[in-house]
Amino acid sequence: MAKKKRRQPQQRPAAVTAAASGAQSRARPPRLKPEAWVLALAVFGLLLTGYLTVAAWSSAAPAFCAEGGGCDVIAESRWSTLFGLPMALWGFAMYALIALVAATGRSLSRRWRRLSRLSLLGLAVSVYLTVAALVSLQATCGWCLASLATMAAIFARVHLRRPAMPEQDWRSWWLGGGLLALGLIAVLEVAASGVLDRRPENPRVAALVTHLEAIDAKYYGASWCGNCRRQTRLFGVSADRLPYVECSPHGRGGAVARECAAAGVSSYPTWVIHGLQHTGVLEPEELAQLSGFDWEGR
Repeated sequence: MAKKKRRQPQQRPAAVTAAASGAQSRARPPRLKPEAWVLALAVFGLLLTGYLTVAAWSSAAPAFCAEGGGCDVIAESRWSTLFGLPMALWGFAMYALIALVAATGRSLSRRWRRLSRLSLLGLAVSVYLTVAALVSLQATCGWCLASLATMAAIFARVHLRRPAMPEQDWRSWWLGGGLLALGLIAVLEVAASGVLDRRPENPRVAALVTHLEAIDAKYYGASWCGNCRRQTRLFGVSADRLPYVECSPHGRGGAVARECAAAGVSSYPTWVIHGLQHTGVLEPEELAQLSGFDWEGR
């Protein structure tokens, strides 16, 4: 039998290969040059928030933050964390996204839209946290203001260099961005309120709170006091029933409440149990011992 000849694969002409390659390169636009100023500002934001994240995790005060000062008060406030993570870490993630978008991309208009959305959200969160600290804590922090200024500079740079996009409906664009920012702020406010952290009431802790009320014990604190926040958290849901006295109803700079002045309270938190003052954060077990509550028998 005659052997069948193998069919040789047909060679594509060089001209066809070159044409296909050219068409492919035309279909895929070249990479854009990095947005240098936005990238530089985002890197600065990464260094800033990275340092604050390390400080938060190591429980060390950042530089230039005196004990009891604005930074210390804000760091111990309910706005300092989100879902158990330092707010600085969330800021780090935002700056990282902005840096990534500013350094990559093939479409100028698409990159601008992404940077516009991210910088708007970052600026909205920074403004919200700054206003919350000013209104509720009467405190400011140089590190937080530096991050706010950085995010504002990114937002301004991005929107001053907007490319021509005649097909864009700008009214719906800004409406969508505003609604997105408001939604994010609403999530932050709900998380800061502690509603998401509520757990079933501990019967032993609940009984201790009832006992403290029955013996007319008092817990003196201030809304801006970080140690008071830690003290209150130890009681979980039962904290709502603590015999708490607000000593700073008008904020940090306001006058001390008359009841606190009459009791001779000079630092927070302060417990008055059986006529004796006990300062500092006390564990429920310690309070049980000081108040004569049978903690082990519960």
